[in-house]
Amino acid sequence: MSKIRINWKKVVILFFAVFLVFQIIGSFFFYGLAVKRGPKEFLQENADLEVSNQAMDLFLKGDWIDWVAAQKFERLTLPSRDGLKLSGYYLPASKPTDKLVILTHGYLGNAKQMGLFGQYYHKELGYNIFMPDARGHGKSEGDYYGFGWPDRLDLIDWTELLVKKLGDDTEVAYHGLSMGAATVLMASGEEELPGQVKAIIADSPYESVYQLFAYQMSRMFHLPAFPLLDSTSVLTKIRAGYSFREASALKAVEKANVPILYIHGESDTFVPTEMAENLYQHTSSDAELLLVPKANHGESFALAKEEYKMKMDHFLNRYID
Repeated sequence: MSKIRINWKKVVILFFAVFLVFQIIGSFFFYGLAVKRGPKEFLQENADLEVSNQAMDLFLKGDWIDWVAAQKFERLTLPSRDGLKLSGYYLPASKPTDKLVILTHGYLGNAKQMGLFGQYYHKELGYNIFMPDARGHGKSEGDYYGFGWPDRLDLIDWTELLVKKLGDDTEVAYHGLSMGAATVLMASGEEELPGQVKAIIADSPYESVYQLFAYQMSRMFHLPAFPLLDSTSVLTKIRAGYSFREASALKAVEKANVPILYIHGESDTFVPTEMAENLYQHTSSDAELLLVPKANHGESFALAKEEYKMKMDHFLNRYID
């Protein structure tokens, strides 16, 4: 009987060729799935994003919706550092004030959805409010989602534009939700952060884009992060200008000088509560943490509105005159 000779060199080459093709195809798939601008059908029936009836009623039928529709917002535009035309909505306070809040929305959202919080800031706290569309969202240009990293520089540029508009005595609060929370945290560690920024509120933030995607890949697709997430990160760096590991809120807050209030639902399964706790523990500036029992992702305000507002008011009053 003749022996079959195996050319192990060819087998190894074939294996790596197949592996490389798989990585390339997988990278393009996951880039299109999460990063490329467009509808994300895989999130529509995601159990981790299910919220209570109480929260859904507020999100879809709350009086803040009519309030937003009735306001005469000033549409502002801003050229980003990489040539995109960004859009946002400014509403002056009813009475002159130096207080300004910039409200940053979540993934797949838009600026005016932050009217959920803007109504309270404007009507009850007397703030000027500004709500920008993140790049790739709403009226802003961009064919990808930045998950907070390029958006942090957009936020700084918006802040400088608004301070120029309103005056150097302006005192600014950032208030972000989910991706918007990561955005304000990522901005917190920048040396060029304007001195007018006095306080940051981060509701349901994630530690970094890599950690968020690693968690989601395991939870939704039962896949390990390495090596597919790393190859997708390389593709994102080429196409969108940032990598998943560099997009880190955790590294930013380790350098932050601005006080930060973290808010997170204790039942959040889309962005684990542990991420907010870890961010809080690693924040170099003054920091506070509010955990809301039974709240899933982004529904803390809906389920514990009075406690949320009380904590927010106390925090803002400490740092903004």
